Amino acid sequence: MGIEFKKHLEVKYEADVFVAGGGPAGIAAAVTAAHSGCRVFLAEKEQCFGGAATSAGVPAFMRFSDGVNFVAGGIGKEIFDRLYEQGTDYRTIEFPIDAEKIKTIYDDMMTQCGAQFLFETKLVDVVTEDGKIDYVILQGREELFAVKASVFIDATGDGMLAVKAGAPFEKGDNDGNMMPATLCSVWGDIDWNVAVAELGKDPDNRYLKQAFADNVFSVKDPSLPGMWKYDGHYGGGNIGHVFDVDGTDEASLTKGMIEARRRMKEYLHYYNHYLEGYENARILSTASTLGIRETRRIVCDYMLRKEDYITAADFPDEIGRYCYPVDIHSHSVDAEDATAGLYEKGYEKGSSYAIPYRSLLPKNTKNLLVAGRCVGAEREMMGSIRVMPGCFITGMAAGMAAARCIGDNALPREIDTEKLRSDLRKAGAFLKN
Repeated sequence: MGIEFKKHLEVKYEADVFVAGGGPAGIAAAVTAAHSGCRVFLAEKEQCFGGAATSAGVPAFMRFSDGVNFVAGGIGKEIFDRLYEQGTDYRTIEFPIDAEKIKTIYDDMMTQCGAQFLFETKLVDVVTEDGKIDYVILQGREELFAVKASVFIDATGDGMLAVKAGAPFEKGDNDGNMMPATLCSVWGDIDWNVAVAELGKDPDNRYLKQAFADNVFSVKDPSLPGMWKYDGHYGGGNIGHVFDVDGTDEASLTKGMIEARRRMKEYLHYYNHYLEGYENARILSTASTLGIRETRRIVCDYMLRKEDYITAADFPDEIGRYCYPVDIHSHSVDAEDATAGLYEKGYEKGSSYAIPYRSLLPKNTKNLLVAGRCVGAEREMMGSIRVMPGCFITGMAAGMAAARCIGDNALPREIDTEKLRSDLRKAGAFLKN
């Protein structure tokens, strides 16, 4: 059964650049384009910016640096400097996230750059002609409305705008299996003096086998990954997996969130009774959304490959570089690790791979760029580039490319990539050549 639905919509806003999504990629894209003189409109479905770091409660940034160079330069460096104390060693592998602080940092960056934006505003559809997007259809708090723009940036993480515009995509592994989700959390009453000392022996999963034998867990997930230390007696939990969650399907997300909240008491029992320093720990809150590691990867003019990671590839149209290991979480408790050894091997200090501009250009579209978790990358490379500093890099490049399109009255494939690269260098991006 189906119905036909028609409605005349008001074009409420007109912009040079439209950005879908206010996570790390969307923030970087919008601020960069606005600083370059563009009229920018950004739509964010939640009531805050930040995505994974705020709504999903992910407790830590992965590396901003290759151990020598600050690879997430420009917008990423500005956010890092605002978030952490002067003198913080950027070469550290992980950095705890103060979610409330970063919310206000993002608010300030967006209001100060002059971009227009709305919370509680979801992408519904697009109006296209011959591969060119003319309007996006948005759902506000109560009404549908349209936004007209010249260049569009998909920073949804799921590639929703690109797919609705007709771009092809890949999803999961060859069988459609995707990495599991995680419900992140904030904990209190942790004795870090003891917990950190004990952590030196093994990670938080060191007693899982015993806990499995004791029937503590309803799902015998052999991974955790663990707790990040916050100031005082607080911690951020990126704990456990919720399997078989499709982040593009509301029924799957609903089922996954209910299961995740149900199972949190099992992890509370484990930490209280098996791990030193957590005897009195308690869960203060869980995130408002599930942390989604993987959905769609948009097929672009170039798809980054595992071989590009292994060879630390260079490209003539390089718009940034990154270095996080290939990090793919198994889709089930008994699945074999298809990328075993790649994460552990990682890179030597000072090494990184290039990200080509072509990986931001979705096929079958004319005025669209992608940024963040849905850029053109095969699954292994998505396992590296998907984390937040990587999203800052591709978001900044997409915003700068959109600005050059507006300045040159050109489509994304028509701009001079050498001029784009020069623009990015001037804005602080890290490029090898």
